[in-house]
Amino acid sequence: MFRFLANLKRSFALVHVVPALAQTSNQIEPQAGTWKTWATWPRRQLALVAVITVLAGAVTAVVRATPASGILSGTVMARASFQDPVDIKIKVNDGRREVFHAPNAGETVMQQIIFGPGGQSGWHSHPGPAVILVKSGVLTFFSGEGAGCTSRSYSSGQALVDSGQGHVHRAANLSGTENVEVWVTYFAVPPGGAFRIDAANPGNCGS
Repeated sequence: MFRFLANLKRSFALVHVVPALAQTSNQIEPQAGTWKTWATWPRRQLALVAVITVLAGAVTAVVRATPASGILSGTVMARASFQDPVDIKIKVNDGRREVFHAPNAGETVMQQIIFGPGGQSGWHSHPGPAVILVKSGVLTFFSGEGAGCTSRSYSSGQALVDSGQGHVHRAANLSGTENVEVWVTYFAVPPGGAFRIDAANPGNCGS
């Protein structure tokens, strides 16, 4: 155990030292007066450094993510792949006349989501465009773009399109008494991949 702790301490010290550049591409022995190069590190130390790096990345991802809360269910109803090449273009004329293009659309996923009173999705994006149908209640959609907080509410029977492709947003049920039910169709999802990508709070709309 003491030997393991000593090795761990030594490995942490070595992580913070930049190895000297070798004079030749095939040099293995360390230069005089310098720290060892990566090529001379024991395999156990290299493996330990790799594990530490992975864990550090995982902790950073957890800190940056803004998880959902108050979601009563998020059932995936169907998932399927186009059998022929499909390019999807959606034009939205909301004053900006945006065109969302998803070439080679890949998989399509349909999901039913029920927000409890005060429930919210957390900040996130999608790989491709998403069409959201509000079946019941009022859904408020917050955009992470721009310096100010931009939001718009959609009532039962209304629909909206999210561009996906890196557009960070958050959906919420601002009612304190009623649920909100939505049905979402996600386009251009990678085969077998995630249709939701967690994102950090952009800081323009509070929490």
